[in-house]
Amino acid sequence: MAVVKPFKGILPSRDKVHLVTSRSFDSYDQHTLNDKLKYNPFSFLHIIKPDFNAEKKIKSNSPDYLQNVRAKYEEFLKKEYFESEERDSFYVYRQESYGNVYTGIIGCASIDDYVDGVIKVHEQTLGHREEKLKDYLRVVNINAEPVCLTYTPDYRLEEIMNVTVEQEPFFDFSTTDNTRHKLWKISDDTTVAEISKRFEGMEAVYIADGHHRSASSALLGQVMRNENPTAQSDAGFNYFMSIYIPSDQLKIHEYNRLVKDLNGLSVIEFLKRVEEKFEVEERGKKAVIPDEEHIFGMYLKNKWYQLTVDKSAMDNSTAIGSLDAKILSQYLLSPILNITDLSSRKSARISFVGGVGIDVVKRVQKSVDDGDMKVAFTLFPATVEQLIKVADNKEIMPPKSTWVEPKMRSALVIYSLSDS
Repeated sequence: MAVVKPFKGILPSRDKVHLVTSRSFDSYDQHTLNDKLKYNPFSFLHIIKPDFNAEKKIKSNSPDYLQNVRAKYEEFLKKEYFESEERDSFYVYRQESYGNVYTGIIGCASIDDYVDGVIKVHEQTLGHREEKLKDYLRVVNINAEPVCLTYTPDYRLEEIMNVTVEQEPFFDFSTTDNTRHKLWKISDDTTVAEISKRFEGMEAVYIADGHHRSASSALLGQVMRNENPTAQSDAGFNYFMSIYIPSDQLKIHEYNRLVKDLNGLSVIEFLKRVEEKFEVEERGKKAVIPDEEHIFGMYLKNKWYQLTVDKSAMDNSTAIGSLDAKILSQYLLSPILNITDLSSRKSARISFVGGVGIDVVKRVQKSVDDGDMKVAFTLFPATVEQLIKVADNKEIMPPKSTWVEPKMRSALVIYSLSDS
């Protein structure tokens, strides 16, 4: 039984929503970030980066820095860049991007559902990142970017969303990446109650994107419960903001791999080793973008190759055994290139490019042509069905296995952890 709760959202003012909301902070390169901070005084990025114009910089994530983040947020509230809702609501969000349409419901997930496994995971979290995010949440006290959860489509929730999107949206704006964003509020008690009831009938929901944010919210909630034993069960810290996207609308793109060297092998030696588990077909200048499972693209020394995995490499005894990200690691990255840890924080030899389209492939190829990387691999994306199977089997996908869409704008809706 999944608990999904409405909440009093904190929304950008309607005249500034296109200026306030931002992409996820980590998605900006330094040049673009500086431009956003310099020329847009309304951007939520000023809250995340409160010392942009300060003469003396404070160490990121230090207690003083986090206090400044909170102070900047309160300044935005005082200037009425944000407005607090008076009624508990669910929010329907629709994103239209390059022919793809995603529609979901924004509400609050229960930390107990996370702890008890009703919210199922497919990714391993890192303890130090959980602690870091927990400390951030404790001081800043808001969720500004929802965790993306998915679920088996429900006909009644679909009907509610379809009726809602026929009405005039509360927000409707486009961003420079050719993406249109729409938001509706659902506040009437009957519909709110029905949405909660439909989720109550679900045995499980699945994290699509946001494992560390979910884990850190649960960690903070447990700390706050210990410190406030008389707090009500609906205290804000018992929940975290999420967007629920039905599994038939979720889209997963590939995460491509780039490696800095050939582990001391010559190109000829490397190719011979690859041929032990893969059929290798030279494709010259034509980029290989896999269009089915178990086929990989490889770019090496100005040439593209298509790699088709040998059937002996298939392991159907586990949910992850037939995942392309697992196969590439088990039969190439680890034994040939000695990349045993896919965490780029621990291995400077590997990096990742996620996303979709020929522009991503061009970035991959350019990294090799410029000499930053020695070899690159393009992958076929995992499916939503594979993600759910891995989670149901309590297995863990390799790091950087999924690039999930939709990606919501930060601060389109804010949830206060003091909400109750």
